[in-house]
Amino acid sequence: KQVIFLNFVYNPFAIPVHRKSVGVGLCFQSGNLIDRVFNTYSLMHTYQTVEFVNQKHTEWNGCNHTRMGMMDAIMSLDQLVDESDPDVDFPNSFHAFQTAEGIRQEHPDKEWFQLVGLIHDVGKIMALWDEPQWAVVGDTFPVGCKFQNSIVFRNNTFLKNPDDNNPKYNTEFGIYEPNCGLDNVLMSWGHDEYLYRVMKFNKCLIPEEGLYMIRFHSFYPWHSHGDYMHLCNDKDLKMLPWVKEFNKFDLYTKTTDLPDVNNLKVYYRSLIDKYCPGVLQW
Repeated sequence: KQVIFLNFVYNPFAIPVHRKSVGVGLCFQSGNLIDRVFNTYSLMHTYQTVEFVNQKHTEWNGCNHTRMGMMDAIMSLDQLVDESDPDVDFPNSFHAFQTAEGIRQEHPDKEWFQLVGLIHDVGKIMALWDEPQWAVVGDTFPVGCKFQNSIVFRNNTFLKNPDDNNPKYNTEFGIYEPNCGLDNVLMSWGHDEYLYRVMKFNKCLIPEEGLYMIRFHSFYPWHSHGDYMHLCNDKDLKMLPWVKEFNKFDLYTKTTDLPDVNNLKVYYRSLIDKYCPGVLQW
């Protein structure tokens, strides 16, 4: 199998089977989903701008789209196949239970952590409400400052993004102050930020460590490549090991050995009732 390093070479026939960091690049192997993945990222990197992200915050942060319990939201993901995911090609609800069970095995004393594993991708429900997948799925990155080289497909997908040529936005700090903290940084819009906003709006009881996992688990340039540290404050650095710990289960529980979801629902309903009870506003 051919192996390339994405930060240096783009091969249209290469696809990551497992997203392992090797040196400063990502190890990719050949596969057959690359056209779908590359197209999703091309659209994302063209249209995710400061203006677009602010527009999406206005549109979604009010959580006035529907009312639904968390388990129903999880199971609705059966209708969705993530167009940015090169590892697997089955519905997201299976990945939710796989991730949660992986965490449960290694962290049996941390119920909130297990629940985060279950719900971390639920923000992808936006794709079922007519949001294009390039504004829902995939890796995230800050807007309003220089797009770093560790962003997937960085070299050839930002050419039409107006912010990349705007001197207000294309410097190392852009619109931000040094060590301003990720709370003050506009991330590309997607399921991470949306679910975080839903958790805050509904006053769910997941601790700050879990909220960071939800909000930044797709921020690979940060937690896997060490970029954007110049924007981080002490709180971000304290939370980074938790995001890294979560990432182990998010990536390496994706297998075709699918869990018995019906048998697991009883246990995970009890966690939902404890941390995200009742009918939530989305």
